[in-house]
Amino acid sequence: MLLHPLAIRIAHWLNAFAIVCMLMSGWAIYNASPIFGFRFPAWATLGGWLGGAIAWHFAAMWLLLANGLFYLLYGVASGHFRRHFLPLRARDVMADARQALLLQLPHRPGVYNAVQKLLYWTVIALGMLAVLSGLAIWKPVQLEVLSDLFGGFDTARKVHFFAMAGIATFVAVHLLLVILVPKTLLPMVTGRGRSNEHAENTP
Repeated sequence: MLLHPLAIRIAHWLNAFAIVCMLMSGWAIYNASPIFGFRFPAWATLGGWLGGAIAWHFAAMWLLLANGLFYLLYGVASGHFRRHFLPLRARDVMADARQALLLQLPHRPGVYNAVQKLLYWTVIALGMLAVLSGLAIWKPVQLEVLSDLFGGFDTARKVHFFAMAGIATFVAVHLLLVILVPKTLLPMVTGRGRSNEHAENTP
């Protein structure tokens, strides 16, 4: 049975590539002028030097922006968001979070639990915040109104950093869940899986 349409799979893997490039090049840019008392290790950065990191960051930014817009438009037009990410209720999130902490949350291929729905909506919002704050950093004079909305250049850098940290945390959790439930990976490659499998307890 088709679990993930081709458009979703393409958007997923393009997003994965773009986000990794954005994170690693962004860490290199951060290292050139840290705003907190630490630096990222060189092996976790991309670009080799500041100019190279900026080039990677902008190239990945346009890919992420274009692919993100496609995903949002497809998600709305196809009903993907409505079918898979809605409804989202606080009581369902609390109940599923409790089951997850007790390692009793069932996994059903092609079905998103309430915690997953919340995480996907959160990372979409963080992505938008990262783009807007990134634009405010990139063109603080030309986009002065946007920069002012973030409280100025320095505050926009902090907002951009924490949006990035949230996205990086989402990616880490996502990878951990794939490791714990490896059978979820193949359907994101082939698109197909067994939606009538018995629910299994997963973290």
